[in-house]
Amino acid sequence: MANLTLSIDDDLLRRARVRAAERGTTVNAIVRDFLETFAGVDQVSPALLRIVGLAHDSTASSGDGGRTWRRDDIYE
Repeated sequence: MANLTLSIDDDLLRRARVRAAERGTTVNAIVRDFLETFAGVDQVSPALLRIVGLAHDSTASSGDGGRTWRRDDIYE
């Protein structure tokens, strides 16, 4: 595991330590979790784009012509 050195305001670090302690964690753990989420965005985006594309191409919605089925039709 690599180490990372950050330069931040002393007061900011103090407040971050207090908030982390209130949550039962550390500033290090919070920064690590943030970076994991931040770095993972590119891995998730293609999947989300695929889902959005499938939804856009789907003919299952009511579309411009309006709904062509009734609620009761599903139960017949």
